[in-house]
Amino acid sequence: MSFGRRVFVGAAASAAIVSRARAEDFPNRPLRILVPFTPGGTTDILAREIAAKLQASMGQSVIVDNKPGAGGTLGCEMVARAEPDGYLMLMGHIGTLAINPLVYPRHSYDPVKGWTALSYCANVPNVLAVNSSLPATDVKELVALAKAKPGSLAYGTGGTATASHLAAAYFAYATGTEFLHVPYKGTAPFVSDLLAGQLQMGFTGAPVVMPLAKQGRLRALAISSTKRSAAFPDLPTVAESGYPGFEADQWYGITGPAGIDPAIARKLNAEINKALASADVKARLEKEGGEPVIGPTEALEKHLATEIERWRPVVKAANIKLE
Repeated sequence: MSFGRRVFVGAAASAAIVSRARAEDFPNRPLRILVPFTPGGTTDILAREIAAKLQASMGQSVIVDNKPGAGGTLGCEMVARAEPDGYLMLMGHIGTLAINPLVYPRHSYDPVKGWTALSYCANVPNVLAVNSSLPATDVKELVALAKAKPGSLAYGTGGTATASHLAAAYFAYATGTEFLHVPYKGTAPFVSDLLAGQLQMGFTGAPVVMPLAKQGRLRALAISSTKRSAAFPDLPTVAESGYPGFEADQWYGITGPAGIDPAIARKLNAEINKALASADVKARLEKEGGEPVIGPTEALEKHLATEIERWRPVVKAANIKLE
C-alpha cells in the first residue's frame, strides 16, 4: 500500500472513530427545539410534549424556543444555518416545510437538501365545516351549490398560505369549484364569522370544529384525512365523498440542519419515537383528532420531497404568493 493510500485510510478510520465517539457522547449539553411560531398552537404544544420526554430520557435539558416571523420562514432559516451538531432542531409542519418554499419566492435554504430529517411526528386532520344555515348536508351538495354560483360562497382561513387556506384551495382544485377566499389573522376570528354567517365554509382543526358541530352551531361535512378518525367515526372523509385521493391533513416533523452525523440523527429519531409512543403524547394528539407517526428518519425525508411536489400545482392554481 502506498504512503498516500495509507494516509487516506488512516484519516478515514480516525474520522469514523471520532464520529462514533461523538454519537456515543451525545448529548452532553442542553438541546433546543425551535418552534417558528408563537406559543400555544399545535406545533408548540407538540414540541413541548416531545421536549419533556426527551429531557427525561436523554438526561439533558431540552429547551423549546419560540421564534415567530414570516410565516415560520424566519425560524426555518435560523435552524438551516445552524451548526449541524444535533443540538438545535426545528419543530416544523406542512406549512413551514412544504408550503413556504412554494409561496415565498426568496428563502435562503434548500427545502429538501437543506435539512437532516429526524422524525415524522404526527398527522392532524382538518375538518370541512359550513354555516348551519347553508343548504348543504354533505360534500356533494356543497359542490353542487358552488358550481351553481361560482365564486359566491366564501371561505375563511387563518391567513394566506396557512394550512386552512391550502386545504380549502386543494378542495377547490380537486372538485373543480371556485370559492371566495377571506383571510383572517388567526383561526378564532374566521370561525367567529363562520358562526355569524359572514362566511359559508372553511377548513380548520377538529378541536375547533367538532364541539361547535355537536352543539349544532356549525355543520361538519367531512374530514381531510384518507381514513376516518377514530375520534369522529361518523364523519366521512372528503375522499370517500366522491374525491378519491384527497388528503389535506396538517402534518408535523422534526428536522435539523443538513449534515448532522447519521448516528446522532438515528439516536434522536429513536428517542423522539419513544416520546411519540408514550401514552400521554398519544392522548394529547387524540385531543387534536390526530395520531403519532412512528418511523425512521427516511420516512420524513421521503414525505417532505413528496409533499412539496404534491402541493405545487395547488399553489399554482390558487395563485398563492407571499413576499
